[in-house]
Amino acid sequence: MLPVSVCIIVKNEELHIEACCKSLLPYGFEIVVVDTGSEDRTVELARRYTDRIYHFEWCDDFSAAKNYALSKASHDWILSLDCDEYIEALDMSALSKCMERYPASAGRILIRNRFTENGQTAFEQVRVSRFVNRNYYHFEGTVHEQLVPKPNQLLSQKYVYSAPVTVLHVGYDGSEDEMHEKCRRNIALLEKELRTTGADAYLYFQLGQSCRRLHDYEKAVQYFDLGLAMDVDPAMDYVQTMVESYGYTLLDLKRSQDALNLLGVYDEFAKRADFVFLMGLIYMNNGLFDEAIAEFQKATAMEEFAVDGVNSYKADYNIGVIYECAGYLREAQEAYLRCGAYEAAKSRLQQLTGKG
Repeated sequence: MLPVSVCIIVKNEELHIEACCKSLLPYGFEIVVVDTGSEDRTVELARRYTDRIYHFEWCDDFSAAKNYALSKASHDWILSLDCDEYIEALDMSALSKCMERYPASAGRILIRNRFTENGQTAFEQVRVSRFVNRNYYHFEGTVHEQLVPKPNQLLSQKYVYSAPVTVLHVGYDGSEDEMHEKCRRNIALLEKELRTTGADAYLYFQLGQSCRRLHDYEKAVQYFDLGLAMDVDPAMDYVQTMVESYGYTLLDLKRSQDALNLLGVYDEFAKRADFVFLMGLIYMNNGLFDEAIAEFQKATAMEEFAVDGVNSYKADYNIGVIYECAGYLREAQEAYLRCGAYEAAKSRLQQLTGKG
């Protein structure tokens, strides 16, 4: 068995804690559960799977609770999960090799977010840093906490790599009203922290993300502007995501020409497919179709990504749309065929060929 501790903080999670723990059983990992004040059967159910259960007095600070969980682990290697996240796939051999090859880097696991959209179950896939050696990393941020290098850690390796772990996240199964309520709660906590700490790029990023989820794009872009105006490290995951969210927000606001200004940071952020895909959309929205196709094609050749499809079917689908609108139907069909089972592409193929 690998010397890995899975750290989970909980509060009133009796609906999820068993499924989370059961998904971990095949791997033999140590399970560390930190309860922050449950009033239901969460702790009772967790005891069926681990005796490493601790109590932490809640202080409106997720990082404080998660760092406490890290301190209680028996092993230095930590997989951090929320209890509404269940392991779907994990390659033990590949994970062991990652531990040897990237001892001081953060492993980004694949999280499949399940949610309801127009009455249908849908999934969004993202990669998030969750697998680290605690000697090098800890959590920061009271809300939407993130794993970051500890102070004075001079990491010679790249910050992140793709870890061979896939997780199903079911926390978005609630209603849209419930999700909006969570966003408003998070905004209140983030604004409180901002008043205490002063200007902080990560807090601006999370405020912008919460405003985006509430479709308040004007306020979101204001927060992203504030964050990106600070001295930020392009190598950090959240900075990369902030730049991309900023670009999407500009497109949401129909400020396509302003979004072209991201060309000024292209060399710094075009290291993963997400940014390159975004530039394809920006070119597309500005009527620069040749440039858009070139970006989408570049994205399909890239291995590093956060959001599923940006380096495969979503990029090829947009190539197909451009070719179809330009009247190049054979090229459009070829692009749609590369999308595989992507429903939007299958629908366009059916329209073009009369076949499924």
